[in-house]
Amino acid sequence: MQPGLLLAAALLLAGCATSALKTAPQDPSSPWTPAEGEVAMLDDAGTAAPAGGSGTTSTGAKDFGVPGNAEAAVLVPTPGVETNRVYDLPQLIDLAQSQNPLTRVAWQQARQAALATGMVEATYLPFISANVIGGWQDVSAPLPVSIGDTSQVSSRIEGVSPQIALQWLLFDFGQRDALHKVARHNATAANVLFNGAHQKIIYSVTRAYFLYGAARSRVRLAEQNLINSRKIADAARERSEKGLGTTVEVAQARQQVAQAQFGLVQAQGGERDAYQLLLGAVGVSPMTAIRVREASGRRLPDSVGAPTEEMIKVALSRRPDVLASFSAMKASQSAITAAQAEFMPKVFLGAVAASGDASFSATGLPTIGQQASATGVLLGVTMPLYDGGLRAAQLKNAESLAAATQATFQKTRDDAAREIVVSADTLRSALASYRAATALAQAAAVTYDAALDAYTSGVGNITVATAADSGLLTARQAQADAHAASLVAAANLAFMLGAMTSSDLPASLARP
Repeated sequence: MQPGLLLAAALLLAGCATSALKTAPQDPSSPWTPAEGEVAMLDDAGTAAPAGGSGTTSTGAKDFGVPGNAEAAVLVPTPGVETNRVYDLPQLIDLAQSQNPLTRVAWQQARQAALATGMVEATYLPFISANVIGGWQDVSAPLPVSIGDTSQVSSRIEGVSPQIALQWLLFDFGQRDALHKVARHNATAANVLFNGAHQKIIYSVTRAYFLYGAARSRVRLAEQNLINSRKIADAARERSEKGLGTTVEVAQARQQVAQAQFGLVQAQGGERDAYQLLLGAVGVSPMTAIRVREASGRRLPDSVGAPTEEMIKVALSRRPDVLASFSAMKASQSAITAAQAEFMPKVFLGAVAASGDASFSATGLPTIGQQASATGVLLGVTMPLYDGGLRAAQLKNAESLAAATQATFQKTRDDAAREIVVSADTLRSALASYRAATALAQAAAVTYDAALDAYTSGVGNITVATAADSGLLTARQAQADAHAASLVAAANLAFMLGAMTSSDLPASLARP
């Protein structure tokens, strides 16, 4: 009877386990619809969150909406942001390094790697445990011949045994030492990547700051272009009132004004987008209001030479990604030694100290109590003989990982060197573009002034004036974009060289 009950209970539990499938989507093309009470629909304040779809919409289409949870949508204001302060680039970088979640993620990863090293070091020490074993046992046995009214004898044994046990691995042919090296190399990589995360944040904020400055410059240029277009429109209207112009010229001037207004709206939208990108690089809430100091007017380096081999070697020796990849390669090589040690014997020491308090009672007999204690020390050797090829597979896997990490390191190093060369070329091209755009803007300004004066004086025509206006806007925007691109390229080169390490930016970027 009892085996039957156990079998029925096992089948019932198995049925309960598989019945949980009903809480998952029923097929790949049908939406998941939660059961009543399956998802919390109220936040801590008791405000109802929007409910998810019921599986289909009113038109019969499948609804893949999910239940809402207002608690997950709470936007927490970023602490430490002063709304009445105008932030320059170094101050924005300081804010990002203290508020960006990426720094805390990298910090925790470095701490986890350090703790892993400590956990390996703990295996060199003995393991001591305290154990308490207690229990009882009842035994009933029939008597061959009844004695009076007694036809069976019942007995009980019960007791408690506290113990102190020691386990100590004394010798393992260097396995723990190899694992310790693996942990230390991984900790080094995590620490390097922590500093690398800060370098990346510095670069990201710098790049977003300069792009935001370029967007603001585009707004100012669009505003000036609107002013210039209105000057042409005023001149066209005056000429028409004096009988010197035509309605076609007035229409062309109005079209130019409308085009300038459209360009201004686009520039303002680009400025808002660039502002949000800057907030994202800093790592603050998108609802945060930050006043940013102008980025224009920064001097650019006159020229940049091609990076030398020695410069590239110095940069590679301090690039966080290269150093982290190198540490990972060293860790994988130590892991091979640890896998090889699994084939060797291990020497261990064991010790125990225990005491016991037990009692025995039987039907019709008085209780017998006894106390005992025991101590012992064991020295042993364990040698694995056969494991179905598990250790051999683990060794092959360690060797494969080491080969892969070595190839990854070589690729990371070569890619880093290539990035340095490309970044230097990009900066030289950006500086050349800025010099050409500056000359173009100067010439376009002269052309516009001459065309406007000629048209106002009745000598020129409106087609030349509007073309000169558009040309001036294009040239000035190209100049502003080339200036920002040069600053971004200079920051990118510093980042690729591993030199963007603090908020004290290179002189070519920091001075106005």
